[in-house]
Amino acid sequence: MRSLTPKQKLVVLTGAGISAESGLRTFRDSDGLWEGYNIEDVATPRAWRKDPQLVLDFYNMRRRDVIAAQPNAAHVALAELEDDFDVHIITQNVDDLHERAGSSKVMHLHGEIMKMRSEKNTSKISPITADILLGHKAPDGGQYRPHIVWFEEPVPMMEQAIPVMYEAEVFVLIGTSLVVYPAAGLVDHVRENVTKYVIDKSIPPVKKYKNVIPIEMPATTGVTELRKLLLG
Repeated sequence: MRSLTPKQKLVVLTGAGISAESGLRTFRDSDGLWEGYNIEDVATPRAWRKDPQLVLDFYNMRRRDVIAAQPNAAHVALAELEDDFDVHIITQNVDDLHERAGSSKVMHLHGEIMKMRSEKNTSKISPITADILLGHKAPDGGQYRPHIVWFEEPVPMMEQAIPVMYEAEVFVLIGTSLVVYPAAGLVDHVRENVTKYVIDKSIPPVKKYKNVIPIEMPATTGVTELRKLLLG
C-alpha cells in the first residue's frame, strides 16, 4: 500500500477584514471609534478599573453581535482547505467564526469573546454565551471579565504563534492592516523562501517580504482566488 504524502503546513494569519464581511465592525473604522466608543474607555486595564460596568456592557454587546453573525464564504473556504493542507489559523479576531465554519486548528492571539476569566488569574477561564454581570465571581473570588487581551496587556499566545509561523510551508495573510503590534510582527517569522499570499481590499505594506503574491480582493472572493492558485 502506497504511503500518503504528508500535507503541506498552510499557516493563515487573519484580521478584522475577514470578520467584517460577516457584519462585525472593526475598531479601526474611519471615525476612530469602535461602535461609538473610544478604545481607551472600554479596552484597557485602566478602563476596567475606572468603570467595569461600562466595559462589561460593551463586551456583552460585542458577544451578542458575534452570536448573531454567521461565518462567511472565506471562513468556510479556509475550513475546506483542511482536505488538502495541514491548516493552522492564527487570528487577531476574538469571534468564533473560524471554529463555527469548521476550522480545527485556531489560535486566538487577542482572546475569545465567548470566554470569560477571573480578573485575579488569567488561567481561570470559562465559556460564556450570555452576559457577564457585575458581581459574577469566579471560584477564586475575582470578578469575571471578558477573556480578551486589552491594549497595554501582554499577548501571551505570541510565544506559541511564533514557531507555527516559522514552520509554515505556505503562508496566507487575510484582512489585516499590519499595524497592530506585536501581532503584525509575526509575519517577520515566516521563512524568506515561503510563498506568501496576501488577501485584502487594500494590500498592507509588505514590500520588505520576498515571494509575496498579492490578491487585492475582499476576503470572501480573495479566498476563492487563493483556492484556485493553491489547488489549480
